[in-house]
Amino acid sequence: MAVNLNEYADIKALEELLNHSFSDRQTLETALTHSSTGAKHNYERLEFLGDRVLGLVIAELLYARFPKENEGDMAKRLAALVQGEFLASIAREIDLGRFIRFSESEAASGGGDNDHILADVFESTIGALYLDSGFEKCRLFIEKLWGQRLDVMVKPPQHPKTRVQEWAQAESLPLPEYTIVAQDGPDHAPIFHVELKVEGFDPVTAQGRSRQVAEKEAATAFMNSLKGKKK
Repeated sequence: MAVNLNEYADIKALEELLNHSFSDRQTLETALTHSSTGAKHNYERLEFLGDRVLGLVIAELLYARFPKENEGDMAKRLAALVQGEFLASIAREIDLGRFIRFSESEAASGGGDNDHILADVFESTIGALYLDSGFEKCRLFIEKLWGQRLDVMVKPPQHPKTRVQEWAQAESLPLPEYTIVAQDGPDHAPIFHVELKVEGFDPVTAQGRSRQVAEKEAATAFMNSLKGKKK
């Protein structure tokens, strides 16, 4: 059984956040509809579209903000600024979870606070905004949320896994190995435990809400363990 969208929040409140009154409100409602409702249309196609719109806007902002950077450095910034964990944090800032339409069971199990779902619906909402208002309105909305985040990113970020891999290659070591050693927590919010092995070093274990997050945390912990040490 689906939960009525208005039991979560008045959709007008989301329109105010987006600074746009939808001419086709059904598009926005679809962007907020999770597959658990069994509805004919859910957010997945709009998520696909919104992901591309978001990527283009952020790429355009980076191109203008960092005129002296090469493609590789801009790509690192882009990857950091559109990855799921980052999008979920912004979705929480605007309280997007309260607008999402779930089945009763999915809502009760905490779907509105799931990183993956929040990131997906953030992108699907951008997709709906694009279809109803065009690129410029999307650009203004995204720039408002990302502006300060661009300013504080002084240097292009490097993913911790990349740092570990490059370090291992420089030391003529085999590629690092990441293995899921355990998984616990409820189905809607599993916790992954990942072990990182680098030849000649003790294994490092970390956890996260997704495999990717757990691997990132393990890589970060490994690099931190190297500080002040020599192989």
